[in-house]
Amino acid sequence: MHIGIIGAGQVARAFARKAIDAGHHIVFSNSRGPDSLAALVAGFGPLASAGTVREALAHPVVLLALPWPRVEAALRDLPPWHGQILIDAGNAFRSGDPAGGLADVGGASSERVAALAPGARVVKAINASFMANFAKPPVVAGMRRVAFVSGDDRDAKTTVADLLESFGFAPVDLGSLRDGGRIQGVGAPIAGHDFFLPWPAPRSFPAFNGEQGAR
Repeated sequence: MHIGIIGAGQVARAFARKAIDAGHHIVFSNSRGPDSLAALVAGFGPLASAGTVREALAHPVVLLALPWPRVEAALRDLPPWHGQILIDAGNAFRSGDPAGGLADVGGASSERVAALAPGARVVKAINASFMANFAKPPVVAGMRRVAFVSGDDRDAKTTVADLLESFGFAPVDLGSLRDGGRIQGVGAPIAGHDFFLPWPAPRSFPAFNGEQGAR
């Protein structure tokens, strides 16, 4: 799979390493242009490249990995989306980090992202895990780390779940952007915890949502 990434920070790098190790192609992008990413790309090997943000959007799956204060401006300046899957990996920290507290977005932050990217199929993922845990091996003593996903498009969720499964994680579907986004958001009971499931694992938890999982 070819995946575009908007951003080049800790989240983008942790995701890219997992994706490349699983055989996927990554295109990094940022606001400063491809030349600024040359050293970063060189460290990831031949499956990584750098491009403009618009070039990243040319791929069927795009990871949004920006601090919250930069999200609106970045999405506002993009061309129309045409059904690409947009993985929202962020948390709505007012200043871009936990110390600044949460921004008031009037609901799940992923719903705001979806409103800023009309035409994209938004899936919330990765944000509930500390990157230090996400970067660790996904399989430990025969158990697999859980990677939560939520979204309003079933096919998009299935694609993201399959992608995370290819990394070695156990994907779990939490439902819609509204409900699932709140369950996995900052301050929610599951946020920041490291969950494991046996393999094969279910893709949904009926206690969390009333709909069936991606499969």
